[in-house]
Amino acid sequence: MHTDLIGKDLRYGLIGSGSWSTALVKVLSDTGNKVNWYIRNSDNIDFIKEYGRNRFYLRSAALKREMLEMSDDINEVVFNSDAVIFCIPSAYFLAQIKDLDRDLLQDKLVISATKGFISDDHLTVAEYFNTQFEIPFDRIVVLSGPTHAEEVAMEKLSYLTFASKFIEVSRKVSQSFASHYVKVVCSTDIYGVEYSAAMKNVYAVAVGLCHSLGYGDNFISVLVTGAYNEMVRFLNSTHPDSTRIPSRSAYLGDLLVTCYSQFSRNRTFGGMIGKGYSVVSAHTEMNMVAEGYYATRCMYEVANRLEVELPIVTAMYQILYEEKSPHYVVNQLASILQ
Repeated sequence: MHTDLIGKDLRYGLIGSGSWSTALVKVLSDTGNKVNWYIRNSDNIDFIKEYGRNRFYLRSAALKREMLEMSDDINEVVFNSDAVIFCIPSAYFLAQIKDLDRDLLQDKLVISATKGFISDDHLTVAEYFNTQFEIPFDRIVVLSGPTHAEEVAMEKLSYLTFASKFIEVSRKVSQSFASHYVKVVCSTDIYGVEYSAAMKNVYAVAVGLCHSLGYGDNFISVLVTGAYNEMVRFLNSTHPDSTRIPSRSAYLGDLLVTCYSQFSRNRTFGGMIGKGYSVVSAHTEMNMVAEGYYATRCMYEVANRLEVELPIVTAMYQILYEEKSPHYVVNQLASILQ
C-alpha cells in the first residue's frame, strides 16, 4: 500500500445498500467519516436524503445525512473514494459490479465485507479482486466478525476484525471504525478470516434445520463443536498460518453468533428448510439472502477439489442440492459426531 494512503484521511466508498451496508455506513459516519454510497435505487436515495433512514433495510438505523454522498453511479462513487468497501450478497456480486470500470480501482484500497464466494471458480472476494482485477494484496482488506447489523444499529457493543496481509493496512482502516460501540481487532490472516466468515453460514443453516427437526440444545452443542473443528481443520489444511488463533472472535465468535442469534438469517433459512419449505419459498418469504445456501455448494466443491473431508458441509449439500431426506441425512451425520 502506498504511503500516500497510509498517511492520509481515507475517503470511503461503499458498494451495496442492504442491512450490513447500512450498518457500516452508520459506523463510518458516526466516527466522523464522510461516505460515498452507491445505491442502485434512486428512489431510496431520495428517501434517505429526506428521512435519514434506508427505506428497505435496517430502517431502525438513524443515518447522518450530512455525512453521506449518495449516487446510483458505481463509477462515480469509486472515483471519489480512496477506500472502497464491497458489501454485496455473493449471489449478486458480479451482476452489481458489471458496470464497474476496473481501471478506477487500480489505485484504491479494496475492502471486502461480503461473507461468501463469487464466480464459477468459487473465489472469495479478496481472491477475486486479486486474480481478476490484479489488485495486489497490500491493497486488500477483509472486514469480518460476529456482528449482526441489527445490533450494530442499536449501538450494542460489537467487535470487527480487519485482516490484510500487511498489518499496517489493517490498522489504518480499523481506525476509521473504532467507536464507543465498535471495538476493532487487526489480523494478517486474510484467508482464515474470509473463509471462516463464509463457512459459518453453512453451519448456521445446519443448526436451524436441526432445531426445526426437533433436535435439542444437547445435540446442537455437539453439532456446533463439530462445525468448529471442521472449519479449523479445513483452514489448517488449505491455508496454514502460524499466527491464527481460531478461538478468537473472527472465527469462533462469528460461528457462535451466526448459529445462535435471533438475527441470523442463515439459521432462519435452515429452520424453514427443516419445516419443509423449498429453497425458493424460504428465500421468498425471508426477503433476504441466506449466504449459507450458496456457500454450501461452493464449500462442497472446493473441499472435493482439495480433497478435504467436511462431513457437515456434505450433509447440507445433500439436503439442499440433492434433495435428500433431512431426517435421514442428519441421522447419518449424528452417528459420526463426537
